[in-house]
Amino acid sequence: MALFEAALDAARAEHCVPRHLPEAPAGRTVVVGAGKAVAAMAKAVEDHWPGPLEGLVVTRYGHGIATRRIEVVEAGHPVPDAEGIAAARRIVELLEGLGKDDLALLLVSGGGSALLSLPAPGLTLEDKQVLTTELLRAGATIHEINTVRKHLSAVKGGRLALRAHPARLVSLMISDVAGDDPTVIASGPGVADPTTFADARAVLAKYRIGAPPAIALHLAGAGEETPKPGDPRLASAETRLIATPSMVFAAAAERAEKEGLSAVLLGDELEGEARALARAHGARALEYRRDPRAQTKPRVLLSGGETTVTLTGPGRGGPNAEYLLALALALDGAAGIHALACDTDGIDGSEDNAGAVIAPDTLARARAHGLNAAEHLARNDSYGFFSALGDLVVTGPTLTNVNDFRAILIEPL
Repeated sequence: MALFEAALDAARAEHCVPRHLPEAPAGRTVVVGAGKAVAAMAKAVEDHWPGPLEGLVVTRYGHGIATRRIEVVEAGHPVPDAEGIAAARRIVELLEGLGKDDLALLLVSGGGSALLSLPAPGLTLEDKQVLTTELLRAGATIHEINTVRKHLSAVKGGRLALRAHPARLVSLMISDVAGDDPTVIASGPGVADPTTFADARAVLAKYRIGAPPAIALHLAGAGEETPKPGDPRLASAETRLIATPSMVFAAAAERAEKEGLSAVLLGDELEGEARALARAHGARALEYRRDPRAQTKPRVLLSGGETTVTLTGPGRGGPNAEYLLALALALDGAAGIHALACDTDGIDGSEDNAGAVIAPDTLARARAHGLNAAEHLARNDSYGFFSALGDLVVTGPTLTNVNDFRAILIEPL
């Protein structure tokens, strides 16, 4: 938990926003944005901006905080809702009134793609909700989901940046994606988009998803493309990555060393099925357990990224809890190995927990409670499993988002 807190602290808006703020313009400053961290980002801007400013940002329900000059609106995530659409329309109106002497400050963090939702002409919110739900259930990656979203939207994939032209646009981004690609973070509303309508159609074909008729027609028609790299209308747009997974894992590793642990980073952009990654990490942990050097100094295996869960059962639970349930089975009660897995936004999937913890006695305690870990995993019911044991980690909204944080502690025997 101490390492998790160190990671969160490194990505908190009050620490990473101020040093990346641009200089004030001669004209107006309008702040807009979307994501799970943008309310805290907006407050940090307010606290450190030298002149007048105005604006509106949209965040997930429960992730808002009090601000003075920048309005905070809450909306649906991961499935977009009417509040998100209304906020997106208002953001567009704010940007379209700007001139060349003005500054548009775009705050972006993970979750912004669902929150900043404005369907392309001819599409409805209901169509997008249906398709988003199907993509999530199929286990599509965030890159794939956002490729589709960008081609169903009036604001994603650089289209929002076009609304701000000819004003200067500066995007401050907290990254929650592998590779920290600005075109992927929140579907890249402020940057040029390299993906195409054909790419979006390929994602649906890959997962054999039948789109609602209006969406299928829209994608097949391949009308106005998103702005591509080199578009002169984006010449004055600038992107600044202010917090990334690599930064937070560096902070966690530094804290680990201070705690007397040997930190090993397995990667900060790992993807794939949660249970498959857990089996691989379980094997790695057991390999370290057999290493004689591990008998003198405890080690912690750190990893990040965003895993997925392909739903085959009726249970509850996000990818971090599913990862831990599969890891507990892979470790099978191995002595001296504990683990934590949490989403840094404080929400594991769509539940109220950030994640969970396991210990060498997890499976034994489960049996004493009449719980069968393998059956819970088969039903995708990791939440029910860890809730019954009292091993959920509940933080509430953390007001940041740099993806998943996993730590496996291997103690000397």
